[in-house]
Amino acid sequence: MSLADDISKLAHKFQKSKESILTEEATKNALVMPFLKALGYDVFDPAVVVPEFIADVGIKKGEKVDYALRVNNKIAILVECKPIGADLGEVHASQLYRYFSVTEARFSILTNGSQYWFYSDLDEANKMDSQPFFRFDLSLHRESEIVELEKFAHQNFDLDGILGSASSLKYTSLVMEQLRRELESPSEEMVRLFAKRVYDGNFNQAAREKFNQIVACSFREVIKDIVSQRLKDALRSADAQPVANHEEVQAAAPESEIETTEDELEAVRIIKAIACEIISPSRIATRDAKTYCAVLLDDNNRKPIVRLHFNNNAKRIGIFTNKVEEKVDIEALEDIYKHAAVIRNCIASYQVNDKHA
Repeated sequence: MSLADDISKLAHKFQKSKESILTEEATKNALVMPFLKALGYDVFDPAVVVPEFIADVGIKKGEKVDYALRVNNKIAILVECKPIGADLGEVHASQLYRYFSVTEARFSILTNGSQYWFYSDLDEANKMDSQPFFRFDLSLHRESEIVELEKFAHQNFDLDGILGSASSLKYTSLVMEQLRRELESPSEEMVRLFAKRVYDGNFNQAAREKFNQIVACSFREVIKDIVSQRLKDALRSADAQPVANHEEVQAAAPESEIETTEDELEAVRIIKAIACEIISPSRIATRDAKTYCAVLLDDNNRKPIVRLHFNNNAKRIGIFTNKVEEKVDIEALEDIYKHAAVIRNCIASYQVNDKHA
């Protein structure tokens, strides 16, 4: 099983169980340990994963970190866990900072079970940076982030290779965070920058207030336009390459009694709109059958994405984690969007498998 498959399975488990995971210990058992296992660390081998790790020197009495991960018999990564739902930007990881300076570990992970923040000492040797260089979210991640995560796998661990890309990852992440903040609430510097490009008058308090609203509104409109265009492209692709219509199906298999309904066509359009965030919607194909309509990646029946069980009065969709189908009821076609993360994770797992094939 690939890392992408394991992560997809764990993400699905998180979505189903997060309301029941109430304590830090439950977070460790339900999410953190399976995450480390997915990365190839034997959580039951104390020579590989050391729970409640205590350093020999330089640490307050009784202070410890939750896990120390060994690679080639050396401490490589320190892991500090917080309860699920904890805001990692607000928590204090003082013991993680102290341990980093007195062990040979070059990396540390701060996690709440669903988010994993990776740190190193890029700014000052032997001192853990205040900002993570890589953030991984079980529920919302891209294929490229799975590729980065694989570098930390026990069997792939390459200290120099990770450090070589860590700086770029860190500052890309920080710039993206700044962009998000500016998009949500433009700073005065950002407002002034754009106002100077389009406004010849005096940039006084009245102009500042006026352009603050204009810039914020413009950002929202640009994002809306981009998203709208991507959805239109996805829907156009679905219309240009529709599921076989009724006449075509009947001509191909007159005794099959297969009928592709308008609801199935619309569901396929929704799935293409979800998928277009990570792949071209033209790669989404369908094969209608008597009991369900299969939505596939690259028209490959070994790459199922969703199955539409619409032939009865109650509508159900089958979503896949590690190629295992789970059937869920939906009241309206728009409910498919509620499972967008699982659908994208499924597609991403096939993408990663193809790269390693």
